[in-house]
Amino acid sequence: MTTKQGVEGFVEPRTAVNDVTLLLVAHDGEWTRRRVPSVKWAHDFANRHQVPSYDAAVVGVPQRMRDYNRRKKAGGI
Repeated sequence: MTTKQGVEGFVEPRTAVNDVTLLLVAHDGEWTRRRVPSVKWAHDFANRHQVPSYDAAVVGVPQRMRDYNRRKKAGGI
């Protein structure tokens, strides 16, 4: 995270098929998703690394991530 600027964390809750995940999205939309032990752990991790974190179930995922995926699929990345 120290090499990317404008990183935000989106904590995705446990579902019937997925564990809790932390989605980290950079300012340009590049992203990574990792399974984490709990929602609290994800927010604590983000706080320790001075990354704003949000509940994805409430705010959704950022448009820049969808734009990044679209560019990547089109071969622009």
